[in-house]
Amino acid sequence: MIIGILKEPQGEARVSMLPEAVKTLLSWNTEVWVESTAGDSAYASDSTYESAGAKIKNRQDLLSQSDILIGIQAIPTDEIGTMKAEAVWFGQLNALYSPELTKYLIEHKRTAFSMELVPRTTRAQSMDVLSSMATVSGYKAVLMAAGLLPRFFPMFMTAAGSITPARVLILGAGVAGLQAIASARRLGASVFAFDVRQAAKEEVLSLGAKFVDVEGAKEDKGAGGYAVEQSEDFLQRQKDTIHEHAMKADVIITTAQIPGRKAPLLVEERTVKSMKPGSVIIDLAASSGGNCALSQPDQTVEVNGVRIVGVGNLAAEMPQDASKMYGKNYLNFLKLIIKDGALDLNFDDDIVKGTCVCHAGEPISERIIQMQNA
Repeated sequence: MIIGILKEPQGEARVSMLPEAVKTLLSWNTEVWVESTAGDSAYASDSTYESAGAKIKNRQDLLSQSDILIGIQAIPTDEIGTMKAEAVWFGQLNALYSPELTKYLIEHKRTAFSMELVPRTTRAQSMDVLSSMATVSGYKAVLMAAGLLPRFFPMFMTAAGSITPARVLILGAGVAGLQAIASARRLGASVFAFDVRQAAKEEVLSLGAKFVDVEGAKEDKGAGGYAVEQSEDFLQRQKDTIHEHAMKADVIITTAQIPGRKAPLLVEERTVKSMKPGSVIIDLAASSGGNCALSQPDQTVEVNGVRIVGVGNLAAEMPQDASKMYGKNYLNFLKLIIKDGALDLNFDDDIVKGTCVCHAGEPISERIIQMQNA
């Protein structure tokens, strides 16, 4: 069985697996092909892959002959058409946000797994690429904010007087938010954090931040740890509370997203205009609609002296460790479907079923089926 590792498109510095992961795949009685220069942006050369036991191939050979194709970003449909009919494709396909791609895969009876669909369960934690990449994004967001802010993060006692610590507001205390809290605290900032999930409060406090509480949030135990849509009354009280804290903040980092839906609006235009000149907003949800009303995907805009950074793929800014984490997630997942060097798709396994977009012309994941029926 041939496992092919694809080169990512221009602008994506990560690679789905580093040479260290190749050695593990080979120990499972598989053959590993790597597209030429696939790892260059992550500082993994072709010769390093070859030393690990992989074979370097061109893209056409990889697409047409691999039994399993592994990547990160989705590839064009014309390239999907050149894959072996029975090939299994893995990537972060954003299947819930890409109905046309999902429809194509089903109509052409392809087998595809979209790694952002990995269930948020204890057993699946080691395969959760969203959590891995959110760790990178939360960390990098704080460093980005610190670089843009025209003042220090920590408190300083100097001969020229005292410098008060920067005040940082984190919106959303999932993996990215918690990493942002921890990183901002390590830099010495005074940190406040908001999340609609009361379960996040204890984690926020344990990291040394203050929890911004808005009573009356709706929670769903079946949401897999994600936030859910809230009532209009709660949303207005939430915006008012955030507005009050934002006026005092030097930095706001927003991380709140709802799978398959537009990101919730947390920072209104009036809020931005009430913030101190020189303040910075890093919007990690910009690609799915944005938590800030004025953010633009992959752009930095300035309003009344407040810089708003609409972050897209921040994990690609740290390609070595991001690729290492991504590859480890893949290895842990592939253990479920590779047995004695052969493919074994067991859809009775909740992780395999939950992550599979489609197989043999049928949608498999319940979340994909729900999207199809919506």
